[in-house]
Amino acid sequence: MMSEVNYKQPGITSVFNKKLIIKGSLWLALITILTIAGIFFYNNTGQTIRALSHISYRYIVICLLMLFIDLMLGSWRNHIYIRKLNPAVSQWVSFKANAANMFMGAVTPAHGGAGPAQIFVYTSKGVSFVNAFAVSLINMGATLIFMPLAGFIAIMLMDTSMVSGMVPAMLKYGFSFFLLFLSAFLLAFWKPVWVGSIIKRIAGILSVLLPARKDKLVAWAQRAYENIAKYQQACSIIVKQHPFLFPLSLIITTLLYLNKYCMQYVILLGLGVHASLIQVISIQVLIQFMIYFAPSPGGSGFAELSISVLFGKIVPAGLPVFTLLQRSFLLFFPALIGAVVVIDLLRKQTVSGKG
Repeated sequence: MMSEVNYKQPGITSVFNKKLIIKGSLWLALITILTIAGIFFYNNTGQTIRALSHISYRYIVICLLMLFIDLMLGSWRNHIYIRKLNPAVSQWVSFKANAANMFMGAVTPAHGGAGPAQIFVYTSKGVSFVNAFAVSLINMGATLIFMPLAGFIAIMLMDTSMVSGMVPAMLKYGFSFFLLFLSAFLLAFWKPVWVGSIIKRIAGILSVLLPARKDKLVAWAQRAYENIAKYQQACSIIVKQHPFLFPLSLIITTLLYLNKYCMQYVILLGLGVHASLIQVISIQVLIQFMIYFAPSPGGSGFAELSISVLFGKIVPAGLPVFTLLQRSFLLFFPALIGAVVVIDLLRKQTVSGKG
């Protein structure tokens, strides 16, 4: 009975369904293949093939180790909270929750399915929906704080001659969304009544414009108001009872993303390219920053184009190979691991529904 209730939590099943997952996966694959193919043919094909044949595979092994570290840091960032809220939940559950998060983030626009996937895994293992949501929300707050700060530092440290074309527009897009979501997060955490009142006002305006939907809009606004207060209270209790966990979450978040950023440097070494570590990290910070809220699954298309523009001067000969390896280690490989978790959960959901 526990799993049946958890599977039907509002806001999760609407994202966690087979049709959406298949559609997102297809769009991710199609856009990525077309974009990388375009980069391949735009660049010198002969040089690209030579770059592929000269890969040093010991660096690929190092990248695999860094991928494992990435998955572990992501799971630890959640588990430092979960082990306090529900000690019976193992580290392995947090590992699966993080992997599912990465897969659903890859196949949905703007990482929209990442949080629900993580909550889905935790609630299926007995964590209350409110606690699972609160942990996801708190760690989202850590990311919202870290990413803009990292973006500002990267802009100060990197060679600005590389920033041209579509990059300034995408940076403005990224900063706008991060600041918007960070403001909403802080406001919802410190002044939940204000946010609830704003939602009720919006619902009131929409009710005038759409009188036929007035009852539904009012009911939605009331549910949103109550849920915001409930989640804020849960977050507040967690933070107050365990005051050192959020700073620890910020540290783990920093290590998590530094590991991701350094992976590009190792890939370049594997291709025989020696570049400035600071420049490589700064460029990757901006790429991650720009594509985080991209309107395509996993930032596909936007990511590959950003890589080709910003890394083009560093690795001109093997750019398509670098782009493919970069996307594979940062997105495709962890998403494949997450896909295994998600498929198993969907299978259990189907069995539960039949039962």
